[in-house]
Amino acid sequence: MTRYDYKVVPAPVQGRKARGVKGAESRFAFALECVMNDLAGDGWEYVRAETLPSEERQGLSGRTTVFRNLLVFRRPREDEVEAFAPRLLDPPKEIPVLDAARALKADDGRDARSGQDARFEEGEAKAVPEAAGSDAPEDAVGTEDAAVEQDREAPSKS
Repeated sequence: MTRYDYKVVPAPVQGRKARGVKGAESRFAFALECVMNDLAGDGWEYVRAETLPSEERQGLSGRTTVFRNLLVFRRPREDEVEAFAPRLLDPPKEIPVLDAARALKADDGRDARSGQDARFEEGEAKAVPEAAGSDAPEDAVGTEDAAVEQDREAPSKS
């Protein structure tokens, strides 16, 4: 974002005589042109003209409001233009936690983030046998009947 210095100067109130410039309007325009060209030579860019109120003393204790015509100019700050040196940000580095999770997944086939067995795809419904002391028959593991049968046997054990 460019920052600017501003300069406000009073607009000329009278025209300026010059060779070939005739009439009040032309003289006034020439005076305005001279002010603008002088400031442009110093690097100031014309922005706009403003008419603003100004309070002035009148007599011993009186005040009156007078409207002033002003010309507004701006130029970029020299110190900030020289100091502005953009640089590219460094690319993001690998996150070591993700590398450890990938290594764990490659070692035992489990997804370290979710704890699910990554060896089986989502569409497959394969059950992993429980601990060695399971009461379910070996051939019934992975079927719905075996799960229902295990649920029925569980209350009778206690």
